Amino acid sequence: MKQKFNVITSSCIPLPLENVDTDQIIPARFLKAIDKKGMGENLFRDWRYNADGSPKADFVMNDPSYSGVILVAGKNFGSGSSREHAAWAIAGAGFRVVISSFFADIHKNNELNNLVLPVVVSENFLKELFDTIDGNHQAQVKVDLPNQTVTNLTTGHSEQFEINGYKKHCLENGLDDVDFLVQNRDKVEAWELANK
Repeated sequence: MKQKFNVITSSCIPLPLENVDTDQIIPARFLKAIDKKGMGENLFRDWRYNADGSPKADFVMNDPSYSGVILVAGKNFGSGSSREHAAWAIAGAGFRVVISSFFADIHKNNELNNLVLPVVVSENFLKELFDTIDGNHQAQVKVDLPNQTVTNLTTGHSEQFEINGYKKHCLENGLDDVDFLVQNRDKVEAWELANK
């Protein structure tokens, strides 16, 4: 079931690496899948698991002291190929928000299409988030979509973020592009009749 997006307050999973590309997010061998189901299990597969499938103890998602539905990632997140499977994997792993100082455009749009909110913040704010999470693995961050703000609840510092109005509407109403068209079917049909 698609969730509506309003205000999310959560602890975070930190990934303080720059230039994380879509092949690192979801390796190419999983691209044959045509179904989103189970894709989250393979998020960061080669960093997260050993060759025998056992979890790597030193990877952040396998550390029980971290939890949450917000991924905080380094600059230039989602670069590389345009594979939508990367966004499927992020959503499938339960993330609702990804925060970074820069996203590759196609990946950013793929996240939005899969009802994951990519939040662009300044380099300084991103560093502060990493420092805060490093000091307290359960530090809380508040993401307010209606007001387009992200707040570090430990320091009280907040930043505004930008989002396309259409995508904001879709997130707030739990709609993907197809849902939006179905919801507006009568308007589409009326326009087609008027423009024959």
